Amino acid sequence: MMVHIPVLLNEVINFLRCEPDNIYVDANLGDGGHAEHILKKSLPTGILIGIDRDEDSIKFASDRLSSYRERVHIFHDNFKNIKDVVSGRAGFSKVDGILFDLGVSTRQLMTAERGFSFSQDAPLDMRMDRSRGVTAKEIVNNFDEEKLRGIIHKYGEEKWAKKIARAIVRERGKMPVDTTSRLSDIVVSAIPPAHRSQRIHPATKTFQAIRIAVNGEIEILEDAIRDAIDVLNIEGRICIISYHSLEDRI
Repeated sequence: MMVHIPVLLNEVINFLRCEPDNIYVDANLGDGGHAEHILKKSLPTGILIGIDRDEDSIKFASDRLSSYRERVHIFHDNFKNIKDVVSGRAGFSKVDGILFDLGVSTRQLMTAERGFSFSQDAPLDMRMDRSRGVTAKEIVNNFDEEKLRGIIHKYGEEKWAKKIARAIVRERGKMPVDTTSRLSDIVVSAIPPAHRSQRIHPATKTFQAIRIAVNGEIEILEDAIRDAIDVLNIEGRICIISYHSLEDRI
């Protein structure tokens, strides 16, 4: 199994000022890479609260961090509920550091059946939490052309959003668009050959946009940051690792 390598690890550890007796939140627990190093740096008494809405990540990280026993509190939840998790379920009034590592992990991308990537043919899903919510397949096949255009333009910042949305609607009229490879082919064909990026795959922005829409990523981040401030100690720190300009603007 492909394990996600935590990015900016030293920078995160230094910024959060990991120390014993402090309490930290990894709001996107993932494979537990950042969490494990936070626990090591806050020996012997630092506490880590881990949150993730991906059940596979919860299982993986729980196994990885099992040796830290009572120092770890892991919750299968959406980080938009960070205040309830910290103050309610975990039972802490305030914390000293919070990490948001946004986006999709390597393991999620490389697990074909999750449907996040155009590099492997798989059912269109893209949900972080597969137990609830609308799938990418439902969005692609049921949303009208204007709504699809808006999603692709807003969340993918794709200049060819109108052509792509029109192509999706046209092709789904012939046969449902239910796999990553079919969606990718439709997107690529909609972009004029002379304008297809050589730097990134032409379907990258559209896949990003649909994933963001499926998971409500921008809206929940806005809510989560506000609530994170409420549970942060006066000299506490929030660290956010973002991967595209939409997140940077929040």
